[in-house]
Amino acid sequence: MKQLKRLGSNAYRTSHNAPTPELLEACDSLGMLVLDEQRLLNSSPEYINQFERLILRDRNHPSVFLWSIGNEEGWIQKTEHGKKIAQTLLAKQKELDPSRTSTYAADMGNEFNGVNEVIPVRGFNYRQFAVADYHKDHPNQPLIGTEMGSTVTTRGIYEKDSIRAYVPDQDITAPWWASKAEDWWKLAAENDYWQGGFVWTGFDYRGEPTPYKWPNVNSHFGIMDVCGFPKNIYYYYQSWWTDEDVLHISPHWNWPEKIGKPIDVWVNSNADDVELFLNGKSLGKKVMPRNSHLQWQVNYEPGTLEAIGYKKGKKITSKVETTDQVVNVVMAPDKTTLMADGTDATVINISLTDDKGREVPIADNMVKFYLTGDAKIIGVGNGDPSSHEPDKCKDGAWQRSAFNGKCQIIIQAGKTAGSIKLEAKSNGLNSGSTIINLVKS
Repeated sequence: MKQLKRLGSNAYRTSHNAPTPELLEACDSLGMLVLDEQRLLNSSPEYINQFERLILRDRNHPSVFLWSIGNEEGWIQKTEHGKKIAQTLLAKQKELDPSRTSTYAADMGNEFNGVNEVIPVRGFNYRQFAVADYHKDHPNQPLIGTEMGSTVTTRGIYEKDSIRAYVPDQDITAPWWASKAEDWWKLAAENDYWQGGFVWTGFDYRGEPTPYKWPNVNSHFGIMDVCGFPKNIYYYYQSWWTDEDVLHISPHWNWPEKIGKPIDVWVNSNADDVELFLNGKSLGKKVMPRNSHLQWQVNYEPGTLEAIGYKKGKKITSKVETTDQVVNVVMAPDKTTLMADGTDATVINISLTDDKGREVPIADNMVKFYLTGDAKIIGVGNGDPSSHEPDKCKDGAWQRSAFNGKCQIIIQAGKTAGSIKLEAKSNGLNSGSTIINLVKS
């Protein structure tokens, strides 16, 4: 939830099932609105009972602002039968929580028959170009994008690779039913009848490896990968969803095989205008269109690619540099103090850097982990959607290769107050270490 808040998101959809209580507690604490969703559009005793338990359990969470009675029941959502099921679920929702209302996640365009006739808030799964016409025909029905985007990207990859099952890390590829980020967000941002929209998805996840299949093992839909490492699309959304100064250049600048060849450079920013420089030479200044991005074609030469932007007169800068070889393993723990309760945990991000401390964006070195003290390692990852390395290892054998410069480890506290030490080692590199303190409440 903290990662999503940093992105600029202010709401989370619990697709397509009841969330864990811990997730709702995090949303309550951090101020994240929640669209709480029922598993199926189904009025059988089992699913009525599930819906009752969902509402009774979650209705006192202040983060919950809207219920969803189901998702994409394609065979019945347009029919009278689907409409009657929806009315049954809506009556149950009003009985148990009259303070809130409901939506339904419909993969339907400008269609009114069925569930949409009775649902208080019309939900759109994709079909973003039909929203305007639907609103024109039904101007008094609030509407929201319940499932938008589904842009597919692989962190740190800049060419489609069908062998390793990667797609480029830019807002250029979407399945037939979906859209690029800019396609849907421009519509939502510029038309007040949109209440907003939920992106499919915040994070990559296991399964649905669109546009590929096995041996690819997880999706490419995330704004972040499974470890929460941002992809470039993260900075597009952050540019327009926050008031933070955003100026992000992609791709990286390590292309020894492409000297003299054109590189497609993207800048994501909310600056008013941006000027791009390669090794001190201006490549031109461009005005930043709202809810969009900027692009330059740059003939590659090693060195420094720098962007200088101005936002309401304030200068902001960003750069990417050609790095040297990997020298260091560097740790960045999410927190360094844990409760000694046997359950508290911390996520530690690992970067592989050169002798100047710059992350090497193509590094894939194997990193081995060694832990001392009353704690345990409970998982490792690197965000690679095609990696078959184990996320869980035998004690004493914890390891994970970096994927495009990064990997990750999760540590869980024991019950003894004191300190623990985690070391990360890789052949030929300077090791990294961090101390985590365990405290009693």
